[in-house]
Amino acid sequence: MDYLQIKRVNSLNGNIKISGAKNASLPLIAMTILATNSVSIKNLPHVADINTLLKLLSNLGAKCNRGSDTTTVDTTSLTQTKATYDIVKTMRASILVLGPILARFGHCEVSLPGGCAIGQRPIDLHLKALEQMGAKIDIKAGYIEATAPNGLKGCDIIFDKITVTGTANIVMAAALANGNTIITNAAREPEVVQLCEILNASGVKIDGIGTAVLTIHGTSGKLINIDEFSVIPDRIEAGTYLCAGAITRAELTLTNVNASHLGAVLSKLEEMGSTFTITDDTITIHPSDLIKPVKIVTQEYPAFPTDMQAQFLALATQANGTSIIEEKLFENRFMHVSELQRMGADISLNGHVATVNGGTKLSGTDVMATDLRASSALVLAGLVADGTTDVHRIYHLDRGYDSLEVKLQNVGADIQRLKE
Repeated sequence: MDYLQIKRVNSLNGNIKISGAKNASLPLIAMTILATNSVSIKNLPHVADINTLLKLLSNLGAKCNRGSDTTTVDTTSLTQTKATYDIVKTMRASILVLGPILARFGHCEVSLPGGCAIGQRPIDLHLKALEQMGAKIDIKAGYIEATAPNGLKGCDIIFDKITVTGTANIVMAAALANGNTIITNAAREPEVVQLCEILNASGVKIDGIGTAVLTIHGTSGKLINIDEFSVIPDRIEAGTYLCAGAITRAELTLTNVNASHLGAVLSKLEEMGSTFTITDDTITIHPSDLIKPVKIVTQEYPAFPTDMQAQFLALATQANGTSIIEEKLFENRFMHVSELQRMGADISLNGHVATVNGGTKLSGTDVMATDLRASSALVLAGLVADGTTDVHRIYHLDRGYDSLEVKLQNVGADIQRLKE
């Protein structure tokens, strides 16, 4: 098993190219199930979650050809409609195949995703919406069995809670439905927006893209032709490297990035003292020697993202004062706190609120990653900790960060991947 060894360095400097967004790539790969053609996708990140979903599609009969920058996915030969437990258990986002397979074939079986380290992410909203569209849903022996022999029917769906994966799943299901589907309280994340934009360009008319109310005009079962497209930049990866610049007081330039997707993150970094130079596809962070404390509440886009909470918590340990970070979306997303405390951080938890007394000197030690974003928080802390920090269980990190240690090495970090 691999781990990362990090030693403190005095300064970082240089450029970091941001990879394609993992959270955009997953629904876009699932979307190819709706296609009549082999689909070429550019800028897919080289991360474990992408490989898992491609493997799932291959098991269903698709032909997937993974290239360095362009990946082709041909689902015209899809024969199987059962997503088995051995794949789904490794990644909850596998549930994204449910909507498009059901819409295309009228039946499917998808293993229940199981638990998640950062808390409950129930799929009941997905299932309720599909039932409203006329699907018959049964849960048997750990599998979701869904049938819609006469096709799905457009209807009005109101999500009780904003769900990114749920919105993507139902948008794909609605794409082939009979009639129009209106989704109210839809997620507005850039990753959902790109999915809708590509479907819209492929012949599925969608009104309200980027708003909380989407209207999808179904094709009545007709598959669509999807032209080559490129995945949007990963805003969470970008935010993580901006935090790396802020915590090490280093000027870093991010390339292949979209600043318009990072409004809340940039705003909080500005509150903490950083300034930025921004172009169409670059962001340069000019950090402050004095990091100011901050108050953060995680909420759905366009508010502050839960996927950046851990990184900002690590940054707050170096602030000059007390920061308050409230996690409103996932109940178990403070598991990195105990590992940061092992490094000397002064953090107290009260339910879903973390109080961070900044300005503490961190010391390198052995720490353990508990989920994807917690992994990156420990790396950030290791960059400024005295001595050596060994971050274990980085298979979590590899799920969502493309060549993290290489990108940090290229800007001067003393970080290397080693074997246990």
